[in-house]
Order: sequence, then structure tokens, then C-alpha cells
Amino acid sequence: MKKKKKILNLLEPYLWLLPSMLLMAIFILVPIYEVFRISLSKVTKAGVIKGFIGLANFEKVLGGSAFPMVLKNTLVWTVVVVGLSTLIGFILAIVLNNQFRGRKIARAIVVFPWATSLIIQAGVWKFIIDTDYGALNTLLMRLGILEKSANWTPTPGAYFAWECWVGIFVTVPFVMFCVLSGLQSIDNAYYEAATVDGATYWQRLFRITVPLVKPSLTVSTVLNIIYVFNSFPIIWTITKGDPANHTDTLVTYLYKLAFYNGKSGEAAAVSVVGFLILCVCASVYMVISLRKEGGDE
Repeated sequence: MKKKKKILNLLEPYLWLLPSMLLMAIFILVPIYEVFRISLSKVTKAGVIKGFIGLANFEKVLGGSAFPMVLKNTLVWTVVVVGLSTLIGFILAIVLNNQFRGRKIARAIVVFPWATSLIIQAGVWKFIIDTDYGALNTLLMRLGILEKSANWTPTPGAYFAWECWVGIFVTVPFVMFCVLSGLQSIDNAYYEAATVDGATYWQRLFRITVPLVKPSLTVSTVLNIIYVFNSFPIIWTITKGDPANHTDTLVTYLYKLAFYNGKSGEAAAVSVVGFLILCVCASVYMVISLRKEGGDE
């Protein structure tokens, strides 16, 4: 009887985890397996798998003229949006962690872009920068800054820059609240002791604040890399990746391959490439962060 009880006690945690593990297997592991399988198969436009063809889909995708540009766009999009949103979010968190009149209102204003649908945000910004009817041109002309409407998107690069700005705008609140939660967990005694010892503001910031919020910053950065890399609504709403794939990222490109061109096998191959890039980037970032934390200790 005692032996059975011991076995049950050992198995109990796993039994509680079993429903979650089953859900993960059904909704995460199975789709991942299917994407890998499709990427290695010949697939008709109707989505019927005809047989194994090895790496042929990868060869078509990687050898295509559009893929290098799409990959470059994806990396630029991810680095710019994650990097600048992390920097701005960190600064805003430092500011909003201080006591001042209207702090709650300021926090509500900052979080508003995050609480709104990405499609709505992208649609609003698309209207703002419109050459003929945009709110930005209307405002600047009424203020007398412009005499006539300016074209804010004369090139695909300009369109892509605006998309990056929208990505930063909607991502900053997430970073800010992650860092703010870390800041509020820091005991004020550290700052008091540092002040008594004659530490300046910048010394307190880089010797106390930054090291202690690093875990929160690491989590927000890894999640942001994943979210931004896979972000679809902003680019699709503003440009749909046009003209000629100049503003496409991997997710919009694979969407076109799958649902516009009926090339499900190649779309799955693009998805696998993106998955592997994300795994490598997230792993490298985590390893570097953990090594730095270990070195600091």
C-alpha cells in the first residue's frame, strides 16, 4: 500500500501536467511536424500531398530571385523594431516609474497602442500617411508648414520605413510594462545605500537598475523577437508586401506562395527556414544573456 502511495505521489505532478502536454502535442507539435512533412513533399494546388521529394522545395525557394530580398527585409524589420522599441520602452519605463502628477494617465496613453488591434493600428497609419487624403498632410498644411501635399512614400524603402515605425509604435508598450514590472520589484534600499555612498544617477542606473531588470528585459526581448519576426497584420494591411516583394517579410511571402500561387510545399519550406532562424536567434540571445549574468555573479 505504501509503495503504491509513493508511486502515486511521484506520478501526481505529471498527471496534472498531462492535459497541458496533450494540448501542446495537438496544437503545437503536430502542426510543426506537418509543416516539416509538407516542406519535403510534392503538394498540388488543392493541397494534396503526392509524395516525398526531399529538399526540392527548399532549392526552389532559396534559389528564387525574391528570397534574398525578403530575408533581408525580415532581418531589418526584426532588428529595427525590436532594437528601437526595447530602447524606447526602457526609457519610458524609467520615466513612468517616477512619482509625478498624471502618471496613471500617462501610463494609460502609452498602453493604448498595445491594447488596440494591429490591423486597426496599421489601417490608421496608412490613412495618416496617405498623399491625397492623409491626416498628416492636412495637419501640416493647416499649420502652414507645407504648401501642398507631400508624398511620404515615394519609394518602397520609404513605405518599409513607415511600416517599421508602426511596428515600433505598437511594440513599445509591451517592453515598457515588462521593464516597469521589473523596476517595481527593486527594493528602494539599494538606491538609498548607493546615494549614501555618493553614487551619481548614472552609476545607480547602470550598476543597480540595469542588472536587476535584465531578467525582465531578456524575457521581453526574446518574446519580441518571436512576435515581430512573425508579425503579419502591419505589413499586409499597409502594402501587402508590394511592389514586387520589396516590402515582403517571410510571413507575408509564404502567405502569397501558399494562397496566391498555390505553392504549399514552397510556403512550408519558407516557414521551416523562418522557424530555424528564430530558434537560432533566440537560443544565441539566451545563451549570451545567461553567460553575462553568470559572469556578473
